[in-house]
Amino acid sequence: MEREGQRPVPGSHAEKIAVDGETEPVIVKLGVWVSNTKTRRDKLAPEQRNALRELGVEWA
Repeated sequence: MEREGQRPVPGSHAEKIAVDGETEPVIVKLGVWVSNTKTRRDKLAPEQRNALRELGVEWA
Protein backbone atom coordinates (compact mmCIF):
# COMPACT_ATOMS: atom_id res chain seq x y z
CA MET A 1 0.00 0.00 0.00
CA GLU A 2 2.77 2.41 0.82
CA ARG A 3 4.55 2.00 -2.47
CA GLU A 4 1.61 2.03 -4.88
CA GLY A 5 -1.40 3.33 -2.94
CA GLN A 6 -4.89 2.11 -3.80
CA ARG A 7 -4.32 0.58 -7.22
CA PRO A 8 -5.79 -2.57 -8.71
CA VAL A 9 -3.41 -5.53 -8.64
CA PRO A 10 -3.33 -7.54 -11.89
CA GLY A 11 -4.08 -11.23 -11.36
CA SER A 12 -0.69 -12.29 -12.69
CA HIS A 13 1.35 -9.90 -10.50
CA ALA A 14 4.03 -11.44 -8.26
CA GLU A 15 6.41 -9.85 -5.74
CA LYS A 16 9.81 -11.03 -4.52
CA ILE A 17 10.06 -10.57 -0.76
CA ALA A 18 12.80 -11.26 1.76
CA VAL A 19 11.81 -13.77 4.43
CA ASP A 20 13.73 -14.14 7.69
CA GLY A 21 15.79 -17.31 7.64
CA GLU A 22 15.68 -17.70 3.84
CA THR A 23 18.76 -17.04 1.71
CA GLU A 24 16.79 -16.23 -1.46
CA PRO A 25 13.74 -13.97 -1.87
CA VAL A 26 10.39 -15.76 -1.95
CA ILE A 27 7.98 -15.10 -4.82
CA VAL A 28 4.47 -14.26 -3.62
CA LYS A 29 1.67 -14.29 -6.19
CA LEU A 30 0.12 -11.08 -4.92
CA GLY A 31 -2.55 -10.81 -7.60
CA VAL A 32 -3.91 -14.27 -6.80
CA TRP A 33 -3.77 -13.59 -3.05
CA VAL A 34 -5.68 -10.30 -3.36
CA SER A 35 -8.30 -11.88 -5.60
CA ASN A 36 -8.81 -14.89 -3.30
CA THR A 37 -8.85 -12.79 -0.13
CA LYS A 38 -11.30 -10.30 -1.58
CA THR A 39 -13.61 -13.08 -2.81
CA ARG A 40 -13.51 -14.86 0.55
CA ARG A 41 -13.49 -11.78 2.80
CA ASP A 42 -16.74 -12.85 4.52
CA LYS A 43 -14.90 -15.95 5.79
CA LEU A 44 -12.00 -13.98 7.32
CA ALA A 45 -11.71 -13.76 11.08
CA PRO A 46 -12.46 -10.31 12.54
CA GLU A 47 -8.76 -9.94 13.43
CA GLN A 48 -7.77 -10.59 9.82
CA ARG A 49 -10.27 -8.04 8.47
CA ASN A 50 -9.11 -5.48 11.03
CA ALA A 51 -5.48 -6.06 10.03
CA LEU A 52 -6.36 -5.42 6.38
CA ARG A 53 -8.30 -2.27 7.31
CA GLU A 54 -5.32 -1.00 9.31
CA LEU A 55 -3.20 -1.47 6.19
CA GLY A 56 -5.66 0.68 4.24
CA VAL A 57 -7.42 -2.03 2.25
CA GLU A 58 -10.71 -0.33 1.35
CA TRP A 59 -12.74 -3.48 0.58
CA ALA A 60 -11.89 -5.10 3.93
